[in-house]
Amino acid sequence: MTDWIIRQFVANHENVQENAVRTAYGKVSSCVGILCNLLLFLCKLTVGTLSGSLSITADAVNNLSDASSSIISLLGFKMASKPADDEHPYGHGRYEYLSGLTVALLILVIGVELFRSSIGKILTPLPVDFRWVSAAVLAGSILVKFWMAAFNRKVGRLIDSKTLIATAADSRNDVISTAAVLAASLLSHFTSLELDGWMGLAVAVFILYSGFGLVRDTLDPLLGRAPEPRLVAEIRGKILGYPGVLGTHDLMIHDYGPGRQFGSVHVEMAAEQDVLVSHDVIDNIERDFLRDGLHMIIHFDPIVTQNQAVDDLRSWLSEQVRTIHPALSIHDLRIVPGATHTNVIFDCVVPHNFPMRYSELKAAIGAAVARQYPNHYCVITIDTDYAALPH
Repeated sequence: MTDWIIRQFVANHENVQENAVRTAYGKVSSCVGILCNLLLFLCKLTVGTLSGSLSITADAVNNLSDASSSIISLLGFKMASKPADDEHPYGHGRYEYLSGLTVALLILVIGVELFRSSIGKILTPLPVDFRWVSAAVLAGSILVKFWMAAFNRKVGRLIDSKTLIATAADSRNDVISTAAVLAASLLSHFTSLELDGWMGLAVAVFILYSGFGLVRDTLDPLLGRAPEPRLVAEIRGKILGYPGVLGTHDLMIHDYGPGRQFGSVHVEMAAEQDVLVSHDVIDNIERDFLRDGLHMIIHFDPIVTQNQAVDDLRSWLSEQVRTIHPALSIHDLRIVPGATHTNVIFDCVVPHNFPMRYSELKAAIGAAVARQYPNHYCVITIDTDYAALPH
């Protein structure tokens, strides 16, 4: 069913990297959500009103909010597809993240309202008029929502959409909540237990727990989440594969929406090599990354490779800082000899959870260098590791 819908309504559906195709996927998914949720809302509202069941009526309202969420998703994909302009040169792709966050917040609102209503039903229970048609509607809703969860999860993963992943999680929540409502109705019918309010409370707690997780996941790219370790490793491996590249560091990735990533990185190459040759290699690296969809700006760091003393000091110092903390690394090392002492100038990269103060770290490195090289003085710049890029 999912594949048929995609083939019928998404032109050129194989090219998911194109913004127009991603937008088409998002629109189709949103329209499916609107139609299915409106149908479920009308059916559940009818049987919930006739039976007097708070949990069924609450489930109906939940479907209505899901339809609203699909409308928000539709608007989000539409606005995210707007081209870049003078005020937004990086495009409008983050609208998609904002729509996903809005869906997650709506899930929280539903959870809070259902929690409040369920507490009231527990304190003042009312009998529920069980009808088999209600059970049939709930069972049908479970099947529809199960398919919607699978549909949105597949499309969300296909186009890497946080909005559709959140929508899939919401549909999964609906499967669980509706199943709980159906179980409560059957138990209340065949026993003397009034579980309508208690089951609604359990569903509300689950929805709130899921909602908080979705808010966290959708906020991450807006707040500037670090790139995935797999992506970092791929970028590093690709750069090191070019001729003449000795090392790389200071990688930064900025996410302006799915398929809209911009990056910068420092690349180390031999200082003795012709600068025009090095520049040509860097141009090729940038061009190849752009072909893969990543706008990369590369800074060239010349490294002295034909001075044995510098090489020995660089190797020794790299190992020395790792004895202080295994995540530490150095780069851009230079030696400036003087009449009375030699300046050792370099950057030291530290992780965000580094336990020492920077002043203490500088003192520890300086003391180690002074013990090994008595007339050497360290000039250290502390770098923050933005991407956990290994050196």
